[in-house]
Amino acid sequence: MQPSPPCPLWSPSRRRWLGAAGAAWLLSACGGGGGGDGGGGNLEPIATSLDTLTPENQAATFRHIDRLYATRRFARGSTVRALPAHPVSLDGLRFAAAAGSTSIDEHMARHRSSGLLVLKDGRIALERYAMGNTASSLWTSFSVAKSLTSTLIGLALQDGRIGSLDDAVDAFVPALRGSAYEGCSIRSLLRMTSGVAWNEDYTSASSDIARLRAVFTSGQPGAMLELMRTRPRAAPVGSVWNYSTGETYVLGAVLAAATGGTLADALSRGIWGPAGMEADGYWLLDAPGGLEMGGSNFSATLRDHGRLGLFVLEGGTAGSPLPAGWSALAGRPDSAVTGYGQLVPGGGYPLGYGYQWWSFPSGGTFAPHAGAFVAQGIFGQFLYVNPAQRVVAVVWSAWPDVWTNTGEFDTYALLGAAVTALAS
Repeated sequence: MQPSPPCPLWSPSRRRWLGAAGAAWLLSACGGGGGGDGGGGNLEPIATSLDTLTPENQAATFRHIDRLYATRRFARGSTVRALPAHPVSLDGLRFAAAAGSTSIDEHMARHRSSGLLVLKDGRIALERYAMGNTASSLWTSFSVAKSLTSTLIGLALQDGRIGSLDDAVDAFVPALRGSAYEGCSIRSLLRMTSGVAWNEDYTSASSDIARLRAVFTSGQPGAMLELMRTRPRAAPVGSVWNYSTGETYVLGAVLAAATGGTLADALSRGIWGPAGMEADGYWLLDAPGGLEMGGSNFSATLRDHGRLGLFVLEGGTAGSPLPAGWSALAGRPDSAVTGYGQLVPGGGYPLGYGYQWWSFPSGGTFAPHAGAFVAQGIFGQFLYVNPAQRVVAVVWSAWPDVWTNTGEFDTYALLGAAVTALAS
């Protein structure tokens, strides 16, 4: 979960909710130049950088990240996948939220939701836009991009560009030789269990997030990889789980080396064309002309976010398949330290972690989510995949805080009620 450039909400030791002061530091750390109307005359006003977000300009800024930072386009194909209406409409759905019985409209207003899509069997049961968004708006994903990078790794594994998830990352990125990442497997990075030190304390000027800010704002290609190359080892590989945007950045570098091109090219070729997307999108770069930020900020339409979920749910397409069983592998914990309730010392957070996807436990209030997994991005972005119920959902938001537990679990309550209402 993170802003642009990626500044994830998770720290090595616990999940931390930032109040207004912490959010302000986070946003200033990730701010950039540009903005305004860019000299374009009639362009809608946006923040001049992410540290000047206000409730009035936040949604517009999330629609136009490419006016603040360097990005690279990825392209749709020649055929668009239709998303017909589902015979069951969820417009009248009510569900039990923290504030009591809640309608869709009440949830969207309370949590500043700017887009909501629910698909069952590839058919639209609910589609809503708010806060100035339309069907053609390109909304930034924040850390939902981590799950996209994982999916591209799966495609590279299937087509043989990556031989095994147990291959060492430095075999693809020689610059990592001699670093703490030398010998670390791709799988360990997908799990975020490399054991390489990474501190995401937003209140510390000496944290790795502060260093990330410095290299991002330098605009120097290669500076981000050098930052990752110099991180020390903190624990043995596989012994701890530690949420790290830097980890996914390294996966992006591995992917670029394995495919011999940009992540945007791999995305166009492997997903955006074959999945029948309706519009081009764009991905944040670490520097002008540089590498895509594997852990942060691709921008696409609401329906194309949904088609991405369908691509994962269906195991890819005939012409661009994922490895057999990929969603079950990527969407579930497969180690002790990434298991359900194990991510935060002392427990208290019920989800587990797969391969750059968050995974739902079974039973109790999570019963409708059995086998489901979700991509999360700060300010309330979600891409939900439920293979057992053949449901995909997308939630866009412009939360006033980077993360809230109420916003997260109200969203899961909404999605659980939707799954139940559509159950066959």
